[in-house]
Amino acid sequence: MAKQSILGRISQLVRANINALIDQAEDPQLMLDQLVRDFTNSIAEAEDAVAQTIGNLRMMEQDHTEDIDAAADWGRKALAASAKADELRTAGGTEDADKFDKLAKIALGKQITSENEAKTAEPTIASQTAVVAQLKDGLDKMHERLNELVSKRDELIARAKTAQAQSQVHDALKSIDVLDPTSELGRFEDKVRREESKVIGQNELDASSLDSQFESLDDLGKEAEVDTRLAALKAGGTTAITTGN
Repeated sequence: MAKQSILGRISQLVRANINALIDQAEDPQLMLDQLVRDFTNSIAEAEDAVAQTIGNLRMMEQDHTEDIDAAADWGRKALAASAKADELRTAGGTEDADKFDKLAKIALGKQITSENEAKTAEPTIASQTAVVAQLKDGLDKMHERLNELVSKRDELIARAKTAQAQSQVHDALKSIDVLDPTSELGRFEDKVRREESKVIGQNELDASSLDSQFESLDDLGKEAEVDTRLAALKAGGTTAITTGN
């Protein structure tokens, strides 16, 4: 994956308007689940690509360091060869001195080559360092967006469950409305009231029967009194009736 396409894809995902996507979705939860999967997969792919980009940068940096070290090493070798040439020339060994000067030139040539390679790599290293910084920042933002997605999805699921529970409670309360005569409780209450009224009626009947029994006793008492007075009347006339009381 080219670095440009990586940056473009990361930027597109980071700029995604989650709230707008939710508003447009027929089923927000399914949409968020899909977005979470897409973001997770995209982050994994981007991390692989960024890791490769970082690896390439580190190799360039390592090569650059090796070129700088090599240039310094060839510089030391050139200096040593030149010093040896001067020493031999002073001692009269011109031919050997020329050999060491030649070695010094070879070392200097290699030093220049290493320096040029290091200098040539520096703009590329600087550019790649900037790209890696952008990629790392983009990945951090993608992780933040993923966390936001997961949070919104979890919030939506919790709200949906709460709404469902409220609806179930509402339906349950509606089904057992005590004021509804067609409900089970209403019918049971009617049954209880009928039983209660039956007991009240039975009590009244029982009380009425008891009163009638006492009334019959009163009637018997009156009849006995009448018989007594009649007997007294026959025995003593009007005086007997008056004194009988």
